[in-house]
Amino acid sequence: MRLLGLLSLVCFINGSLSFEYFKEKPSYIKTCKIYEPEFTKCSTESIQRFLEEVFTGKVPEVTEVVGKFDPLHLDELNFKQDNNDAASLRAKLTDLQISGLSRFQITESRVSKKDFSWLTKLVFPKFKIQGHYKMDGRVLLLPLKGEGQMVIDIDTMNATMRTKTRLIEKGGFTFYNITDLKVEVDAQKLTSQFDNLFGSNNEEISRSTNESFNKNWRDFYEALRPLITDTVNKVMFNLLTKVFLKYPANFFVEDIPTPQKLYGKE
Repeated sequence: MRLLGLLSLVCFINGSLSFEYFKEKPSYIKTCKIYEPEFTKCSTESIQRFLEEVFTGKVPEVTEVVGKFDPLHLDELNFKQDNNDAASLRAKLTDLQISGLSRFQITESRVSKKDFSWLTKLVFPKFKIQGHYKMDGRVLLLPLKGEGQMVIDIDTMNATMRTKTRLIEKGGFTFYNITDLKVEVDAQKLTSQFDNLFGSNNEEISRSTNESFNKNWRDFYEALRPLITDTVNKVMFNLLTKVFLKYPANFFVEDIPTPQKLYGKE
């Protein structure tokens, strides 16, 4: 029995290691044709259904590669912003937890017929960044130098994502290889809490400053927008780059050309 159990474990491990990509289309992917009139509508429905399945951890083959999606953990994020009217900041964020990725709505998914780049519009009802921060600089004319725990809560974050791809071929399939991704974000409401904004000996000033930031949240959001954008950008690029190398693009776009047909011989 022990030998049988060991053989089963070895087979499971070898099966996990040998998984490179899906060779048969899963039932949760809706295939569209890019040259049909209703392609954008079809693509929007398809990507919504697909990412719902993937981002909620229902696909173990993907979860094994990229880890848990929601909350998502980031070890470190360094940020620098100079020459901005709203803020001049240097920040180091560590042990970050990003929550809200699995609760989203894709409102539009466009694919270019020319180069198969994407334009994707998404809405996240709730989006949260929490972790440890170390910050030095100026926000809304206030000089800040602090280190401690932070929480940034965003209600209804709208995101427009522009993704560049390079089609590649593997095993007779065409794949999206993501080469660049840029995100623009906006929020309907932001609340935040930064502990020890002025050091542990200035708790009252830190408290009143946090209250001011939340009262004037729109101005504070504009100051933090580059940091939030950079965070979302890195998260989505890292996730989608890995995910779409597990699924042939043919599963999503039936009439997608081969790389040779699109680019010619190189």
